[in-house]
Amino acid sequence: MKILIVGGTGLIGRALAGALAADGHEVIALSRADGATVAGASYVRWDPIEGPLAPEVLDGADAVVNLAGAPLQSGRWSESRKRELWDSRIGTTQRLVESLADSGVATLVSGSAVGYYGSGGDQELTEDSPAGTDFLADMASAWEAAAMQAAPRAGMRVVLLRTGVVLSRAGGALPVVARPVKLGAGGPIGGGRQWVPWIHLDDVVGIVRLALTDTAITGPINAVSPSPVRQADFARAIGKVLGRPAVVPTPAFVLRAAMGEMATLALDGQRVAPARAEAAGYEFAYPELDAALQAELGG
Repeated sequence: MKILIVGGTGLIGRALAGALAADGHEVIALSRADGATVAGASYVRWDPIEGPLAPEVLDGADAVVNLAGAPLQSGRWSESRKRELWDSRIGTTQRLVESLADSGVATLVSGSAVGYYGSGGDQELTEDSPAGTDFLADMASAWEAAAMQAAPRAGMRVVLLRTGVVLSRAGGALPVVARPVKLGAGGPIGGGRQWVPWIHLDDVVGIVRLALTDTAITGPINAVSPSPVRQADFARAIGKVLGRPAVVPTPAFVLRAAMGEMATLALDGQRVAPARAEAAGYEFAYPELDAALQAELGG
């Protein structure tokens, strides 16, 4: 297949490009960066603000994977920052769907996040669970709605990838979370009872590959491990791998004072289950947290 990856220079995009190239697919990575290189892929610069994707880039393409989106963890969520987060997801997806009209592309796998569910408490959440009502939930809902327009407008099969906390030494949340544990300052956050819907990077890539090839999969699919843990246990597991204690608590009010609304990333949890991936027969490379952390943080 010829597969385009929008946001191909990001953590997931680079790993996915390498895996798809190893599978024998032709891969084209796209992002706003000038002169970027992505192993296993040819590179095309595309800034949605400047206009639609050139038709020749889509010529002969079988599928598009849309992973574009500014990092959530970069800077406090001022109104201007929230608009940037929103536009980098919804605006980019809207422009991509416009570009896909009459393209002949059969499949769109478009990014989303478990933030769709809001703060779920102890309730197990599957792809059939309703959306939450906070900023992250509203943004994920709008992001998914924009992607789903490719079904009626371009006649495409659309899969919505609701990704959890991705574990990789190369970037994302894990290096940020592991840093205070290395310094002996990690531990329970806001009581530590909130659920962490984690997933190893290899399994995110695996679920995307499944979504690209299994034409029975449409709509949302949760990219999370089958073994979510509470945040205190997550911190302890990191400490175990690093040989450091993880017992220093961070009260919720301290985190909210330091991070503002962005503190919801750490304080609100979701007990999310990968119901559709498991029903489709996906076998996780890292179903348990200890093995996933050992692979990324172990010596």
